[in-house]
Amino acid sequence: MRAARAGWAVRAVRAGQAVRAGQAVRAGLGAVAILGVLAAAPPPRAAEAWTATPAAGRPYVYLEGAAGSVLQDTLSVTNRTSGPLTVRLTGQGAPVAFAARTVTVPARTRADVPFAVTVTADTPPGERRGAVRAEAAGRAAVVPLHLRVSGPRLAALTVEDVTVDRARGIRYTLVNRGNTVLAPRLAVHADGVLGTVLDRPERPLPLVLRPGERATRTEPWPDPPALDSVTVRLTAGAPDAAPATARADASFASPAGLGGAAAVLLAAAGPATYAIRRRRR
Repeated sequence: MRAARAGWAVRAVRAGQAVRAGQAVRAGLGAVAILGVLAAAPPPRAAEAWTATPAAGRPYVYLEGAAGSVLQDTLSVTNRTSGPLTVRLTGQGAPVAFAARTVTVPARTRADVPFAVTVTADTPPGERRGAVRAEAAGRAAVVPLHLRVSGPRLAALTVEDVTVDRARGIRYTLVNRGNTVLAPRLAVHADGVLGTVLDRPERPLPLVLRPGERATRTEPWPDPPALDSVTVRLTAGAPDAAPATARADASFASPAGLGGAAAVLLAAAGPATYAIRRRRR
């Protein structure tokens, strides 16, 4: 699996997108809003000196929209200390554009900082996870960010490049051709000249394929036929995806198998040879 595909499918905001996102934040919500002095209270403990939370006290940020949209929300930074607090804001695993990356919050005051997430036009539908990180006074606060990209989902799986080798087994590649995460399953069947030589029912595989990912695997076959011509069929499936089938042909001819076949032929040929000689006599 490629690490570049892990995490967010939303790519980093380009310069033009960042400008548009910043303009949307400033036009719709204005700059950082200082909401007023908090009621007088005893000096807070270090862990409570300042907080960063989604607006309206939500446990996390939730955004939903189609590909190509700019989604907006607000982060509330509360300074409970007796002096000004400078907070630095960043996005983790997400292309977040803030109205201001660095905010100075007066004593006992809450500041609401608008931000925007730009979803690129080629982002596939599905769930994404990220975070908004605030750092101040040697401490960091991380706010979870959940993004749902709307649109039709397509679950599609293919089996490709099937090869059969006596020593290595059955080698194949699974490819996620859709736009959703897949948990593949696999069934294996092989027929020889005289009938079925391998039959393994469908079972889950220990892997997950993200959109566009491919995984090359090997199905062990420790006891293939000594002498046979076989057709191997692999059938892969996943929830909501149509079954995909691929096949490969292989011939097995081990020294032991060839020796056994020669012995059988000689044994069968012996009486016939004797009969022919008797007729000649």
